Amino acid sequence: MSPTSYIPSPTVNAFHLGPLTIHFYALCIIAGIVVAVWLGSRRWIARGGLPGQVVDICFWAVPGGIIGGRLYHVITDPELYFLPGRNPWNAFAIWDGGLGIWGAIALGCVGAWIGCRRAGVSLIAFLDAVAPGVIFAQALGRWGNWFNNELFGDPTSLPWKLQIHQMDLSAGTAATDASGHAIVLGYYQPTFLYESLWCLVVGLALIALDRRFKLGAGSVFALYAAAYTAGRFVFELMRSDYANLILGLRVNTWVAGLICLAAATAFLVLRKRPRSRAFKS
Repeated sequence: MSPTSYIPSPTVNAFHLGPLTIHFYALCIIAGIVVAVWLGSRRWIARGGLPGQVVDICFWAVPGGIIGGRLYHVITDPELYFLPGRNPWNAFAIWDGGLGIWGAIALGCVGAWIGCRRAGVSLIAFLDAVAPGVIFAQALGRWGNWFNNELFGDPTSLPWKLQIHQMDLSAGTAATDASGHAIVLGYYQPTFLYESLWCLVVGLALIALDRRFKLGAGSVFALYAAAYTAGRFVFELMRSDYANLILGLRVNTWVAGLICLAAATAFLVLRKRPRSRAFKS
């Protein structure tokens, strides 16, 4: 008997447009990129930048972020792709999920550095300008996990429990039983939703604090990293899906904790510095 109160999950994670298969995970990522570029552009112009520069820089930053995110995922979970019986080509199937935020930020920053050098503008000012938009993009991107029926915690009976189906990602639909009904694996903590809401709160806080205190050069980005990873540390402890462990904790739990400490220290150092302008002096 099904519970009366729960968050339903989709039984379809893609649709077909002629010969093309459009995955909702990809659409969530694209929506996040659009929001990040729009908001980043507004904040960039307020810092003295020129219209269109954020778009130009993002032509370098976004591909770097996608490549870095996928590389991090594949490197930290290689057994999903390279053990006997696995298909190594699935390492390229980003539409099935699997973009590590740490790799995405790292190579995204490398791409941003290239774009900023070509434009002759400050990388630090750019990172401060786009930080709120980036975390709003993460909030939207997490809904791609909802479509894929992934990123959940322990079983729960809470009213907002998340229904999880057994998904056939190659077909883009939920597996069905002999009666043709989608197979429900159970009801779990909706950690994807917790993280999405946390990202939304952090993004709004970044904008409010930066507007109120005119945070110093690099401190907006540092605060973004510290606040996001503080929440991510908690959410990683709640998750029950597969992950590699170090000393009994998920790899991403360790990474989130270490980045949180480093970023919080950087924020305390940078917050009193003069705010960066877009163009280098």
